[in-house]
Amino acid sequence: MQFCQKKTSNTPKPKNTKPEIEQAILTADRFYSQKEFDSAFFYYNKLRSICNPVTDSENYITSLNRMAEIQQDQADYAGSENTIKEILPYLKYVKKQSQIWNTYVILSINYLNTYDYKNAIRYNQKALQLQTEEWRKLAAKNNMAVILMEEGKYNEALQIFLSLTTKKEVLNNNEFQGKALDNIGFCYFKIYHSDKALYYFQKSLEIRKKQNDSFGLGKSYLHFAKFYEESNLLLAKKYMHLSYEKFTLAHTIDERLSSLKLIIKNSSDRELKKYSIVYVNLIDSIFEVKQKAKNQYAKIKYDSTKEKNENLRLKTYKVENEIQIEKQRNRNIFSYIIITLSLSLVTVLYFYLTSKGNKEKIEATYNSETRIAKKLHDELANDIYHTMAFTESKNLSIKENKIQLLNNLEAIYSRTRNISKENNQIITSEDFILNLEEMIEGFNTPVIHIFVNDLETIDWNEIEKNKKMTVYRTVQELLVNMKKHSAATLVTITFKKTDQNIMITYTDNGIGIDLAAIKFQNGLYNIENKILSIKGEITIDSTPEKGFKVFINFPA
Repeated sequence: MQFCQKKTSNTPKPKNTKPEIEQAILTADRFYSQKEFDSAFFYYNKLRSICNPVTDSENYITSLNRMAEIQQDQADYAGSENTIKEILPYLKYVKKQSQIWNTYVILSINYLNTYDYKNAIRYNQKALQLQTEEWRKLAAKNNMAVILMEEGKYNEALQIFLSLTTKKEVLNNNEFQGKALDNIGFCYFKIYHSDKALYYFQKSLEIRKKQNDSFGLGKSYLHFAKFYEESNLLLAKKYMHLSYEKFTLAHTIDERLSSLKLIIKNSSDRELKKYSIVYVNLIDSIFEVKQKAKNQYAKIKYDSTKEKNENLRLKTYKVENEIQIEKQRNRNIFSYIIITLSLSLVTVLYFYLTSKGNKEKIEATYNSETRIAKKLHDELANDIYHTMAFTESKNLSIKENKIQLLNNLEAIYSRTRNISKENNQIITSEDFILNLEEMIEGFNTPVIHIFVNDLETIDWNEIEKNKKMTVYRTVQELLVNMKKHSAATLVTITFKKTDQNIMITYTDNGIGIDLAAIKFQNGLYNIENKILSIKGEITIDSTPEKGFKVFINFPA
């Protein structure tokens, strides 16, 4: 403690970063206003790294909020959530309630788009409790009503929307009023009040036409299309095309896709082929653009963090060297006694851990062999029996029977090869990341899209071999279960390392499961055992038809 105090007293005053902060703010805001979001993200990240989150919480939180908004705009909801969560420990230092409101609303939108409606509602309620302007409170209420609509709770949503239309802040804001009236009409449409639905749709459309709001008009036309889809298909298709045109003018990709889906659903022959091609090309182009943006933003954050950590490491190394020199001058016989005791303890601990490791290795080998045997029995025994019966009962000189026999043998061979591949040796050396990525890539199909975030931000060379094997097998088991049972089309796997732990978040948009009725067996049982074996924790969050989430946390 004396050494530390001595060094602290000689530490020079920190340099004045105010001019650098002000310049970063001006540059970042300029790029943001010009919609050059990649450059804006870079400078907001630079601002984040300069600011002290305690003494300059306003600029620190503003920078992270903007970064999260940019990631959210690219549909990188997991990345946006990770960025915004960096703010939460420092909200207590913020004086402006509006900044806290922005943080909660951004977080709620991420949860809404990842189907976590409970947390989406919770953060809007937290935003509603803040001492902010009235329009912010009304916006939070509107967000809650939108979430209720997504959950299919149209009566509850309707009551909130109707209350909003009596507020002067809404009546004096044509954009807000147009949205509220359109949503009221949609709620009435969903609860089969057609006359009221049509009335509110028309009122909203009148306001949006006066404003010449392309995005708002697109929404109105889309709702008119759905309204007339069953009763007047010709009129509905007119509104579908109007909706698509307006969303195209507004440059809103997701909404254009919604309109195209409706057009394709109600088309046939040449028109169906035409719009299907447009839809596929649009999906391909936005996937490539968003993936590039996602990777770019992740790299900016990673490079910044890496540079900051390197500087801290060098400073720490310098301080440690100075302390070590001071300690060497005062070293005495007591130090050698401590060293001797430590070596003795390490020796005992080494033999204990070696013995324990050998025992665990034997148990793991037995369990693996048992599992492989069971899989061979379950997946191959019946096929082999049926093939034998086929050869005994059929005339193999007939060409069709011979072809059928060859097909059966090929199927058996494929299953055997898959089981072998699933249980082959895992590469845990410097090529671990490539091996893991190759395995994950094997589950990608034209229907299933898998995104991996921040895998390379972790220095896997520092992670124990058995933990890397567990990560590999756990991710593999999750993807196998997904492919067998979930009917998912989108999977996100996010890796994150804290000071002492590694966290893995798995999310898919499949059919989900009922947690109240879940039985931990087979795949899920294997996953739980693997994580517990490395002293980790696993949490599963899922509801039927709402996707499947798994949170894994284990010591690094």
